Amino acid sequence: MPALETYDTVVVGGGPAGATAATDLARRGRSVLLLDKAGRIKPCGGAIPPVAIRDFDIPDHMLVAKITGARMIAPSERRVDMPIDGGFVGMVDRGPFDEWLRERAEKAGATRRTGTFERLSRDDAGLSLVHYRPRAAKDSDMTLCVRARTVIGADGAISQVGRQAVPGADKVPHVFAYHEIVRSPAAGVGDFDPARCDVYYQGPLSPDFYAWIFPHGDTTSIGTGSMRKGFGLREAVAALRRTTGLDACETLRHEGAPIPLHPLRRWDNGRDVLLAGDAAGVVAPASGEGIFYALTGGRLAAEAVDEALVTGDARALALARKRFMKQHGRVFFILGLLQRFWYRSDWTRERFVGMCRDPDVQRLTWQAYMNKELVRSRPAAHVKIFFKDIATLCGLAHP
Repeated sequence: MPALETYDTVVVGGGPAGATAATDLARRGRSVLLLDKAGRIKPCGGAIPPVAIRDFDIPDHMLVAKITGARMIAPSERRVDMPIDGGFVGMVDRGPFDEWLRERAEKAGATRRTGTFERLSRDDAGLSLVHYRPRAAKDSDMTLCVRARTVIGADGAISQVGRQAVPGADKVPHVFAYHEIVRSPAAGVGDFDPARCDVYYQGPLSPDFYAWIFPHGDTTSIGTGSMRKGFGLREAVAALRRTTGLDACETLRHEGAPIPLHPLRRWDNGRDVLLAGDAAGVVAPASGEGIFYALTGGRLAAEAVDEALVTGDARALALARKRFMKQHGRVFFILGLLQRFWYRSDWTRERFVGMCRDPDVQRLTWQAYMNKELVRSRPAAHVKIFFKDIATLCGLAHP
Protein backbone atom coordinates (compact mmCIF):
# COMPACT_ATOMS: atom_id res chain seq x y z
CA MET A 1 0.00 0.00 0.00
CA PRO A 2 1.36 3.48 -0.84
CA ALA A 3 2.04 5.83 2.04
CA LEU A 4 -0.85 8.12 2.91
CA GLU A 5 -0.59 11.80 2.08
CA THR A 6 -0.10 13.82 5.24
CA TYR A 7 -1.17 17.44 5.67
CA ASP A 8 -0.77 19.92 8.46
CA THR A 9 -4.48 20.71 8.07
CA VAL A 10 -7.38 19.24 6.15
CA VAL A 11 -10.19 21.76 5.74
CA VAL A 12 -13.57 20.15 5.10
CA GLY A 13 -15.88 22.60 3.32
CA GLY A 14 -15.02 25.31 0.82
CA GLY A 15 -17.44 28.09 1.73
CA PRO A 16 -16.26 31.47 3.08
CA ALA A 17 -15.05 30.00 6.39
CA GLY A 18 -13.24 26.99 4.99
CA ALA A 19 -11.72 28.78 2.01
CA THR A 20 -10.48 31.64 4.21
CA ALA A 21 -8.95 29.25 6.74
CA ALA A 22 -7.21 27.35 3.92
CA THR A 23 -5.91 30.59 2.37
CA ASP A 24 -4.53 31.95 5.63
CA LEU A 25 -2.87 28.66 6.63
CA ALA A 26 -1.32 28.21 3.19
CA ARG A 27 0.05 31.74 3.36
CA ARG A 28 1.65 30.80 6.68
CA GLY A 29 3.49 27.98 4.93
CA ARG A 30 1.27 25.13 6.12
CA SER A 31 0.44 22.14 3.93
CA VAL A 32 -3.34 22.33 3.47
CA LEU A 33 -5.91 20.17 1.75
CA LEU A 34 -9.20 21.92 0.97
CA LEU A 35 -11.92 19.32 0.49
CA ASP A 36 -15.17 20.63 -0.92
CA LYS A 37 -18.37 19.13 -2.25
CA ALA A 38 -18.99 20.54 -5.73
CA GLY A 39 -22.22 22.19 -6.80
CA ARG A 40 -23.48 23.22 -3.36
CA ILE A 41 -24.73 26.81 -3.07
CA LYS A 42 -26.14 27.97 0.26
CA PRO A 43 -29.32 30.09 0.25
CA CYS A 44 -28.03 33.48 1.23
CA GLY A 45 -28.95 37.13 0.86
CA GLY A 46 -25.35 37.77 -0.19
CA ALA A 47 -24.69 40.97 1.82
CA ILE A 48 -21.09 41.96 2.55
CA PRO A 49 -20.46 45.03 4.74
CA PRO A 50 -17.58 47.42 4.01
CA VAL A 51 -15.49 46.04 6.88
CA ALA A 52 -15.48 42.60 5.20
CA ILE A 53 -14.57 44.07 1.81
CA ARG A 54 -11.63 45.83 3.46
CA ASP A 55 -10.39 43.16 5.88
CA PHE A 56 -10.66 40.24 3.45
CA ASP A 57 -9.59 41.99 0.25
CA ILE A 58 -12.81 41.41 -1.68
CA PRO A 59 -12.30 42.93 -5.15
CA ASP A 60 -14.92 45.22 -6.60
CA HIS A 61 -15.61 42.91 -9.54
CA MET A 62 -17.04 40.31 -7.12
CA LEU A 63 -19.78 42.75 -6.05
CA VAL A 64 -22.81 42.22 -8.27
CA ALA A 65 -24.72 45.10 -6.65
CA LYS A 66 -24.19 47.96 -4.22
CA ILE A 67 -27.10 48.51 -1.87
CA THR A 68 -27.69 52.05 -0.61
CA GLY A 69 -30.68 51.41 1.65
CA ALA A 70 -33.19 48.99 3.10
CA ARG A 71 -36.96 49.00 3.39
CA MET A 72 -38.76 47.39 6.33
CA ILE A 73 -42.32 46.20 5.63
CA ALA A 74 -44.62 45.76 8.64
CA PRO A 75 -47.61 43.39 8.98
CA SER A 76 -49.89 46.33 8.17
CA GLU A 77 -47.92 46.88 4.91
CA ARG A 78 -46.49 50.11 6.32
CA ARG A 79 -43.05 50.71 4.81
CA VAL A 80 -40.09 52.31 6.53
CA ASP A 81 -37.07 53.28 4.45
CA MET A 82 -33.60 53.16 6.04
CA PRO A 83 -31.13 54.87 3.68
CA ILE A 84 -27.39 54.41 4.14
CA ASP A 85 -25.81 57.81 4.60
CA GLY A 86 -22.83 58.02 2.27
CA GLY A 87 -22.04 54.31 1.99
CA PHE A 88 -23.16 51.00 0.56
CA VAL A 89 -23.43 47.30 1.32
CA GLY A 90 -21.90 45.01 -1.28
CA MET A 91 -23.87 42.05 -2.65
CA VAL A 92 -22.34 38.85 -3.99
CA ASP A 93 -23.66 35.82 -5.82
CA ARG A 94 -22.59 32.91 -3.63
CA GLY A 95 -21.83 30.57 -6.53
CA PRO A 96 -19.09 32.67 -8.19
CA PHE A 97 -18.05 34.27 -4.90
CA ASP A 98 -17.37 30.99 -3.08
CA GLU A 99 -15.50 29.62 -6.09
CA TRP A 100 -13.35 32.75 -6.18
CA LEU A 101 -12.50 32.20 -2.51
CA ARG A 102 -11.52 28.58 -3.22
CA GLU A 103 -9.38 29.64 -6.15
CA ARG A 104 -7.65 32.17 -3.91
CA ALA A 105 -6.86 29.39 -1.44
CA GLU A 106 -5.38 27.30 -4.23
CA LYS A 107 -3.26 30.21 -5.48
CA ALA A 108 -1.98 30.65 -1.92
CA GLY A 109 -0.71 27.06 -1.99
CA ALA A 110 -3.58 24.92 -0.72
CA THR A 111 -4.35 21.64 -2.49
CA ARG A 112 -7.95 21.39 -3.71
CA ARG A 113 -9.95 18.19 -3.93
CA THR A 114 -13.58 17.77 -4.89
CA GLY A 115 -15.35 15.12 -2.87
CA THR A 116 -17.69 14.29 -0.03
CA PHE A 117 -16.46 13.88 3.52
CA GLU A 118 -17.34 10.45 4.92
CA ARG A 119 -15.76 9.96 8.34
CA LEU A 120 -12.85 10.47 10.69
CA SER A 121 -10.69 7.73 12.14
CA ARG A 122 -7.17 7.51 13.59
CA ASP A 123 -3.94 5.79 12.64
CA ASP A 124 -1.66 3.90 15.00
CA ALA A 125 0.12 7.13 15.91
CA GLY A 126 -3.16 8.84 16.84
CA LEU A 127 -3.29 11.23 13.88
CA SER A 128 -6.63 11.91 12.24
CA LEU A 129 -7.50 10.07 9.05
CA VAL A 130 -9.98 11.89 6.83
CA HIS A 131 -12.00 9.54 4.63
CA TYR A 132 -13.77 11.03 1.64
CA ARG A 133 -15.51 9.99 -1.53
CA PRO A 134 -14.04 11.66 -4.61
CA ARG A 135 -16.43 13.32 -7.02
CA ALA A 136 -15.62 10.83 -9.78
CA ALA A 137 -16.73 7.99 -7.51
CA LYS A 138 -20.03 9.46 -6.34
CA ASP A 139 -21.96 6.46 -7.70
CA SER A 140 -19.59 3.87 -6.22
CA ASP A 141 -18.35 2.83 -2.80
CA MET A 142 -14.78 3.97 -3.43
CA THR A 143 -13.29 6.18 -0.72
CA LEU A 144 -9.89 7.78 -0.31
CA CYS A 145 -8.04 8.69 2.85
CA VAL A 146 -5.47 11.29 3.91
CA ARG A 147 -3.69 11.88 7.19
CA ALA A 148 -4.05 15.20 9.02
CA ARG A 149 -2.29 16.74 11.98
CA THR A 150 -5.33 19.00 12.39
CA VAL A 151 -8.82 19.16 10.85
CA ILE A 152 -11.05 22.20 10.35
CA GLY A 153 -14.73 21.36 9.92
CA ALA A 154 -16.34 24.11 7.84
CA ASP A 155 -18.97 21.84 6.34
CA GLY A 156 -22.15 23.74 7.15
CA ALA A 157 -24.79 23.97 9.83
CA ILE A 158 -25.33 20.21 10.15
CA SER A 159 -21.61 19.50 10.20
CA GLN A 160 -20.66 15.87 9.83
CA VAL A 161 -17.18 16.68 11.13
CA GLY A 162 -18.73 18.31 14.18
CA ARG A 163 -21.17 15.49 14.82
CA GLN A 164 -18.36 12.94 14.74
CA ALA A 165 -15.76 14.86 16.73
CA VAL A 166 -17.10 17.77 18.81
CA PRO A 167 -19.47 17.20 21.76
CA GLY A 168 -22.73 19.14 21.46
CA ALA A 169 -22.36 19.94 17.76
CA ASP A 170 -25.61 18.12 17.01
CA LYS A 171 -27.74 20.03 19.51
CA VAL A 172 -27.94 23.55 18.07
CA PRO A 173 -31.42 24.75 16.94
CA HIS A 174 -31.74 25.99 13.39
CA VAL A 175 -33.80 28.25 11.19
CA PHE A 176 -34.46 26.62 7.84
CA ALA A 177 -34.03 29.06 4.96
CA TYR A 178 -35.31 28.81 1.41
CA HIS A 179 -34.91 31.21 -1.48
CA GLU A 180 -35.46 31.45 -5.20
CA ILE A 181 -33.01 33.20 -7.50
CA VAL A 182 -34.91 35.01 -10.24
CA ARG A 183 -33.90 37.18 -13.14
CA SER A 184 -34.13 40.78 -11.91
CA PRO A 185 -36.91 42.90 -13.36
CA ALA A 186 -36.46 46.44 -14.54
CA ALA A 187 -36.37 49.11 -11.81
CA GLY A 188 -39.88 50.09 -10.79
CA VAL A 189 -41.55 46.80 -11.71
CA GLY A 190 -43.54 45.70 -8.68
CA ASP A 191 -41.91 48.49 -6.62
CA PHE A 192 -38.54 46.82 -7.27
CA ASP A 193 -35.42 48.89 -6.62
CA PRO A 194 -32.05 47.35 -7.64
CA ALA A 195 -30.23 49.36 -4.96
CA ARG A 196 -32.53 48.51 -2.03
CA CYS A 197 -33.04 45.41 0.15
CA ASP A 198 -36.64 44.76 1.19
CA VAL A 199 -37.26 42.97 4.49
CA TYR A 200 -40.75 41.67 5.33
CA TYR A 201 -41.70 41.26 8.99
CA GLN A 202 -45.04 39.53 8.44
CA GLY A 203 -46.30 36.38 10.13
CA PRO A 204 -47.74 34.73 6.99
CA LEU A 205 -44.33 35.06 5.31
CA SER A 206 -42.37 33.98 8.39
CA PRO A 207 -43.84 33.41 11.87
CA ASP A 208 -40.51 33.82 13.68
CA PHE A 209 -37.94 35.29 11.28
CA TYR A 210 -38.38 37.43 8.16
CA ALA A 211 -38.74 37.25 4.39
CA TRP A 212 -36.61 39.17 1.92
CA ILE A 213 -36.05 40.52 -1.56
CA PHE A 214 -32.34 41.16 -2.09
CA PRO A 215 -31.11 42.42 -5.49
CA HIS A 216 -27.99 40.80 -6.94
CA GLY A 217 -27.56 42.82 -10.10
CA ASP A 218 -28.87 40.66 -12.95
CA THR A 219 -30.53 38.33 -10.45
CA THR A 220 -32.49 38.73 -7.22
CA SER A 221 -32.85 36.53 -4.14
CA ILE A 222 -36.42 36.13 -2.84
CA GLY A 223 -36.61 34.04 0.30
CA THR A 224 -37.75 33.39 3.83
CA GLY A 225 -36.81 31.39 6.90
CA SER A 226 -38.45 29.81 9.93
CA MET A 227 -37.70 27.30 12.67
CA ARG A 228 -41.37 26.32 12.95
CA LYS A 229 -41.83 22.76 11.78
CA GLY A 230 -44.36 22.39 9.00
CA PHE A 231 -44.27 26.03 7.93
CA GLY A 232 -44.53 26.22 4.15
CA LEU A 233 -41.42 28.08 3.02
CA ARG A 234 -42.04 27.55 -0.69
CA GLU A 235 -45.64 28.69 -0.34
CA ALA A 236 -44.53 31.81 1.55
CA VAL A 237 -42.02 32.72 -1.17
CA ALA A 238 -44.67 32.14 -3.83
CA ALA A 239 -47.04 34.46 -1.95
CA LEU A 240 -44.34 37.12 -1.62
CA ARG A 241 -43.62 36.96 -5.34
CA ARG A 242 -47.32 37.30 -6.17
CA THR A 243 -47.92 40.29 -3.92
CA THR A 244 -44.83 42.12 -5.16
CA GLY A 245 -45.41 41.45 -8.84
CA LEU A 246 -42.25 39.33 -9.12
CA ASP A 247 -44.05 36.07 -9.89
CA ALA A 248 -43.57 36.70 -13.62
CA CYS A 249 -39.77 36.83 -13.27
CA GLU A 250 -37.88 33.82 -14.59
CA THR A 251 -36.78 31.46 -11.82
CA LEU A 252 -33.15 30.43 -12.34
CA ARG A 253 -32.63 28.18 -9.34
CA HIS A 254 -33.83 27.53 -5.79
CA GLU A 255 -32.04 26.38 -2.65
CA GLY A 256 -32.76 25.50 0.94
CA ALA A 257 -30.55 24.92 3.97
CA PRO A 258 -30.53 25.13 7.78
CA ILE A 259 -29.05 28.21 9.43
CA PRO A 260 -27.83 27.91 13.06
CA LEU A 261 -29.33 30.25 15.63
CA HIS A 262 -26.35 30.84 17.91
CA PRO A 263 -22.68 29.84 18.33
CA LEU A 264 -21.86 26.43 19.74
CA ARG A 265 -20.60 26.34 23.28
CA ARG A 266 -17.58 24.42 22.09
CA TRP A 267 -15.82 24.52 18.72
CA ASP A 268 -13.03 21.97 19.18
CA ASN A 269 -12.51 18.44 20.44
CA GLY A 270 -9.56 19.35 22.66
CA ARG A 271 -7.20 17.42 20.43
CA ASP A 272 -7.01 18.22 16.71
CA VAL A 273 -10.45 19.16 15.31
CA LEU A 274 -11.84 22.69 15.14
CA LEU A 275 -15.12 23.96 13.66
CA ALA A 276 -15.65 27.21 11.73
CA GLY A 277 -18.44 29.12 9.99
CA ASP A 278 -21.95 27.67 10.07
CA ALA A 279 -20.50 24.48 11.58
CA ALA A 280 -19.57 26.57 14.65
CA GLY A 281 -22.94 28.36 14.63
CA VAL A 282 -21.60 31.82 13.76
CA VAL A 283 -24.67 33.29 12.08
CA ALA A 284 -25.99 36.52 13.58
CA PRO A 285 -29.39 36.21 15.31
CA ALA A 286 -32.22 38.44 14.06
CA SER A 287 -30.47 39.28 10.78
CA GLY A 288 -29.26 35.81 9.72
CA GLU A 289 -26.06 37.43 8.44
CA GLY A 290 -23.32 34.87 7.96
CA ILE A 291 -20.73 35.81 5.33
CA PHE A 292 -18.75 38.30 7.40
CA TYR A 293 -18.83 36.06 10.47
CA ALA A 294 -17.83 33.02 8.40
CA LEU A 295 -14.87 34.88 6.94
CA THR A 296 -13.89 36.03 10.44
CA GLY A 297 -14.38 32.58 11.93
CA GLY A 298 -12.24 31.03 9.21
CA ARG A 299 -9.43 33.48 9.89
CA LEU A 300 -9.58 32.90 13.64
CA ALA A 301 -9.63 29.13 13.06
CA ALA A 302 -6.47 29.41 10.94
CA GLU A 303 -4.75 31.43 13.67
CA ALA A 304 -5.70 28.94 16.37
CA VAL A 305 -4.68 25.90 14.30
CA ASP A 306 -1.34 27.47 13.39
CA GLU A 307 -0.67 28.23 17.04
CA ALA A 308 -1.53 24.65 17.99
CA LEU A 309 0.83 23.33 15.31
CA VAL A 310 3.65 25.63 16.43
CA THR A 311 3.34 24.89 20.15
CA GLY A 312 2.01 21.34 20.05
CA ASP A 313 -0.58 22.45 22.61
CA ALA A 314 -4.12 21.46 21.57
CA ARG A 315 -5.55 23.98 24.02
CA ALA A 316 -4.72 26.66 21.46
CA LEU A 317 -7.66 25.45 19.35
CA ALA A 318 -10.07 26.91 21.91
CA LEU A 319 -8.68 30.38 21.17
CA ALA A 320 -10.76 30.57 17.98
CA ARG A 321 -14.03 30.67 19.91
CA LYS A 322 -12.61 32.76 22.74
CA ARG A 323 -11.40 35.46 20.35
CA PHE A 324 -14.58 35.41 18.26
CA MET A 325 -16.85 35.83 21.26
CA LYS A 326 -14.64 38.61 22.65
CA GLN A 327 -15.06 40.51 19.38
CA HIS A 328 -18.68 39.70 18.55
CA GLY A 329 -20.32 37.97 21.51
CA ARG A 330 -22.02 41.11 22.79
CA VAL A 331 -23.52 41.87 19.38
CA PHE A 332 -24.80 38.29 19.10
CA PHE A 333 -26.35 38.55 22.59
CA ILE A 334 -28.15 41.81 21.77
CA LEU A 335 -29.39 40.51 18.41
CA GLY A 336 -30.63 37.34 20.11
CA LEU A 337 -32.67 39.42 22.56
CA LEU A 338 -34.02 41.49 19.67
CA GLN A 339 -35.18 38.40 17.80
CA ARG A 340 -36.83 36.84 20.85
CA PHE A 341 -38.70 40.03 21.81
CA TRP A 342 -39.60 41.61 18.47
CA TYR A 343 -40.19 38.63 16.16
CA ARG A 344 -42.66 36.75 18.34
CA SER A 345 -45.93 38.14 16.91
CA ASP A 346 -47.27 40.55 14.32
CA TRP A 347 -48.12 42.95 17.15
CA THR A 348 -44.46 43.21 18.20
CA ARG A 349 -43.25 43.12 14.59
CA GLU A 350 -45.46 46.11 13.79
CA ARG A 351 -43.87 48.05 16.63
CA PHE A 352 -40.39 46.97 15.66
CA VAL A 353 -40.81 48.31 12.13
CA GLY A 354 -42.28 51.52 13.54
CA MET A 355 -39.28 51.95 15.79
CA CYS A 356 -37.03 51.76 12.71
CA ARG A 357 -38.36 55.18 11.61
CA ASP A 358 -36.33 56.82 14.37
CA PRO A 359 -33.24 58.60 12.93
CA ASP A 360 -31.10 57.52 15.90
CA VAL A 361 -32.08 53.88 15.40
CA GLN A 362 -31.23 54.08 11.72
CA ARG A 363 -27.92 55.81 12.26
CA LEU A 364 -26.70 53.50 15.01
CA THR A 365 -27.96 50.39 13.20
CA TRP A 366 -26.05 51.17 10.01
CA GLN A 367 -22.91 52.23 11.88
CA ALA A 368 -22.90 48.98 13.85
CA TYR A 369 -23.63 46.86 10.78
CA MET A 370 -21.10 48.50 8.47
CA ASN A 371 -18.27 48.40 11.03
CA LYS A 372 -19.28 45.27 12.99
CA GLU A 373 -18.99 46.85 16.39
CA LEU A 374 -21.31 48.48 18.87
CA VAL A 375 -21.34 52.27 18.63
CA ARG A 376 -20.31 53.84 21.93
CA SER A 377 -19.72 57.41 20.78
CA ARG A 378 -23.32 58.58 21.28
CA PRO A 379 -24.49 57.45 24.75
CA ALA A 380 -27.44 59.88 24.77
CA ALA A 381 -28.81 58.26 21.61
CA HIS A 382 -28.51 54.80 23.20
CA VAL A 383 -30.41 55.95 26.28
CA LYS A 384 -33.13 57.53 24.15
CA ILE A 385 -33.50 54.37 22.07
CA PHE A 386 -33.67 52.23 25.21
CA PHE A 387 -36.62 54.17 26.60
CA LYS A 388 -38.32 54.24 23.20
CA ASP A 389 -37.93 50.45 23.05
CA ILE A 390 -39.57 50.02 26.45
CA ALA A 391 -42.42 52.40 25.62
CA THR A 392 -43.06 50.76 22.26
CA LEU A 393 -42.93 47.23 23.64
CA CYS A 394 -45.35 48.12 26.43
CA GLY A 395 -47.72 49.76 23.99
CA LEU A 396 -47.20 53.19 25.57
CA ALA A 397 -45.95 54.70 22.31
CA HIS A 398 -47.54 54.49 18.88
CA PRO A 399 -45.44 52.31 16.56
